[in-house]
Amino acid sequence: MNRKRLIVPTIALLSFFGIASATDYKAVDFGAKPDGKTLNTATIQAAIDFASANGGGRVILTPGNFVCGSIYLKDGVTLHLEAGATLLGSLNPWDYVKDPYINWTAFIFAVKQHDIALTGEGTVDCRGFEVATRGVDYAQRGLIDDKLVLQRLQESNRPQNIHFRECTNVTVKDVTLKNPACWNQQYELCDSLLIEGITVDAKAYWNNDGLDVVDCRNVVVRNCYIDSSDDAYCFKSHHRDGLSENILVENCTGRSSANGIKFGTMTAGTFKHFRFKNMTIFDTYRSAITIACVDGGIVEDVEVDGLRSIHTGNPIFIRAGLRRSHSLVPTLKDLTIKNFYAEVPATKADAGYNYEGPIEDLPRNCCPSGIQGIPDLRIQNVLLENIEIVYPGNANPRYAFRGCTDADLDAIPELEKSYPEYSNWKELPSWGFYVRHTDGLQMKNVKVKVLGKDYRPAIVLDDVTGLRMEGVEVEDFGAEPSKVEIIRKDVRE
Repeated sequence: MNRKRLIVPTIALLSFFGIASATDYKAVDFGAKPDGKTLNTATIQAAIDFASANGGGRVILTPGNFVCGSIYLKDGVTLHLEAGATLLGSLNPWDYVKDPYINWTAFIFAVKQHDIALTGEGTVDCRGFEVATRGVDYAQRGLIDDKLVLQRLQESNRPQNIHFRECTNVTVKDVTLKNPACWNQQYELCDSLLIEGITVDAKAYWNNDGLDVVDCRNVVVRNCYIDSSDDAYCFKSHHRDGLSENILVENCTGRSSANGIKFGTMTAGTFKHFRFKNMTIFDTYRSAITIACVDGGIVEDVEVDGLRSIHTGNPIFIRAGLRRSHSLVPTLKDLTIKNFYAEVPATKADAGYNYEGPIEDLPRNCCPSGIQGIPDLRIQNVLLENIEIVYPGNANPRYAFRGCTDADLDAIPELEKSYPEYSNWKELPSWGFYVRHTDGLQMKNVKVKVLGKDYRPAIVLDDVTGLRMEGVEVEDFGAEPSKVEIIRKDVRE
């Protein structure tokens, strides 16, 4: 396989990020009161505006609880939260702005700004559950115009902790971000972004993504801990001409009641040159890694090197589709996953967490890792190297059966326009890997292990070209020898 090995040259430039503060301004000197009662929106905004107008600097929140509504960071300003300081969200939904330019609601905004930062050992706590439930009450009474789908305000009407758009030279470092009412932090169309050492506790409400990076370039995310009810580390493209490029995520941990690492679901533009290193995913409902391209975009040159996934519902899901592609033909190619270890539980991986993933009406047999293109959109050039995955086994053919005859495999639906989740097919014909409509697959030193008897074979390959397998090992406890074979249909090496 001819694979491009591209280095991310601009990542090194991010090492100097952090705003040099010429002047410090304490918010209390502008009249802010950290008493947990006074609404400080105007006074904190006045401090930010003053600092920006006078050449930049740090606006400091000293220890205490600063109740606040929506504020905007401005050029050259660092909002610094000292240890013991909390920027505490107002419980009144009317204190949050829905920005008319970006059409989202947030606690901390920045729009078209440069050299901005959010730092310190303090906390940003939107109190999203209370804000969202009060918003639902207001919508039911006709005070807020909202469709209330599933008895929730629309996502754009619930405040995120952070929404930065079209900003350059951005640093978010060391802070704790808690309890958003929607996504926790969204960075859209930004360039030169460093997110380092932050802690995220985003389990307060629905759609609490941990981190959303949307059409951004030159991004470093490192040494972060994210616990979220929706996708933990999520990379999206909302714009047809959007470009997500030169992204490094390293030494990070995530837990999610959705996916650990996810591309999409919205994938309208281009993603390229992504590197994930030294990651840990645990207690996650869906996939440790989901790389999906279903909206007409391009995903290429993605490498995951060193990931440990413990107690996660599915290890790897790579999916190409035509959900919203219109006349565009998406591309999904040049993917590497190596030095990866995963353990899949027999039971629900996120049971007991707030806003856990949906409970199935009936138990289903555990799904394999999947690399699933469609006939009109084949996945190209995938390398799996130094992989070990442990599955629970004990699948029940009397509950559901999917065989491996040509007719059985042909009967598996393509679901090319479906929302991309590994569980869409309910039952697949293998317990370890299922690969379909893929060109250029390398499996080197790949081991799949099952702890209990499973009636299905370990690996099913269907319509795969350019196959190279080296050191592929199946360890099967209690199953008949015929069940550990690798099933191949329309495979061309």
